[in-house]
Amino acid sequence: MRMWRRRPSPGRLVLWVLFLGALAISARRFAFGLGSVTHLSDRFPWGLWVAVDVLGGVALAAGGFTMAAAVYVLHNERYRPLVRPAVVTGFLGYVLVIAALLVDLGRPYRIWHPVIMWNPHSVMFEVAWCVLLYTLVLALEFGQMVLERLGRLTMLRLTRLAMPPLVVAGVILSMLHQSSLGTLFLIVPGKLHPLWYTPLLPVFFFVSALAVGPAMVLVESFLSSRALKRELELPLLRDLARISFVILSIYLGLKVTDLTARGAWTHALTPSVEGRLFAAELLLGVVIPLVLLATNGGPGASRHVLAATLVVLGVLLNRLNVAITGMLAGSHATYVPAWTEVVVTLGITSAGILAYLWVAEHLPVFPQRKHATL
Repeated sequence: MRMWRRRPSPGRLVLWVLFLGALAISARRFAFGLGSVTHLSDRFPWGLWVAVDVLGGVALAAGGFTMAAAVYVLHNERYRPLVRPAVVTGFLGYVLVIAALLVDLGRPYRIWHPVIMWNPHSVMFEVAWCVLLYTLVLALEFGQMVLERLGRLTMLRLTRLAMPPLVVAGVILSMLHQSSLGTLFLIVPGKLHPLWYTPLLPVFFFVSALAVGPAMVLVESFLSSRALKRELELPLLRDLARISFVILSIYLGLKVTDLTARGAWTHALTPSVEGRLFAAELLLGVVIPLVLLATNGGPGASRHVLAATLVVLGVLLNRLNVAITGMLAGSHATYVPAWTEVVVTLGITSAGILAYLWVAEHLPVFPQRKHATL
């Protein structure tokens, strides 16, 4: 296999600076505590890191289980070229989520407690186990590429025999904890704003993860094709855009029905911070992408990429709204992320991009490597 040379570029240098900055701030956090680098408090203990790094990171990593389900469960072989890139994204995403949790937890050295000290009545316990097991499944899938790269063919054949049940287990585990992250917020009916608090919150978290999975695969395929000078899988990506359109339509229908049934539209039309950010989440992340995906974008992929990018940003804004915007008024607290929190979040994202590029350059992630034609 031909090895690609990594070319230093201004973009990568910026990513390295952000990553090293996040490392330095994390070192201070572990030395002097959360209060030294965050604006978190006992009244408002979940901030930017939980909203973006954990809730958003888990949702954006959903491409792994959606692509695996399409190929291994539904036997749609057409999408097989997209499975490995999606698995890499999912695996790196979950590793970074765990790293973010270590930085955010007040006592990170106790992160192993759910493995030994079971509390089956806690949603957090179920989330912890699902994330742990799903990360292991992704690691085994990721290991296939490592074995292939190292030429360990016997071990590769043996592990392939175990892949079908592992993939099915991974799909089920991912479905469980995507919805469970929404279930977490059902325990705060008096704090979470009515625009987001609904018994359907677990369903919304799950359906939005389903929608952002194909969108994230589309975005990463486009960006990697530009960065690695490879051919873009246009027919497959157009199909992903159609799938995302269908799931987004279901999500919008559920959202409108839920708001109508609960009589919550008055909150959406109120000129408040919550109302404006809810409108931004719905318009930018759902309505405009649906319009873009419904119209003919011509032979290129720019319209689909723009729509998929808006879906990704919309899901991130939704998690921010649920975890921060919707919780502030009910908590009677003030919270604006410290610049150090922002740098850590950007640094974790930068680490994910750098790791993805390194893996794509050194492991057999993409089946073909041709020069881009766009």
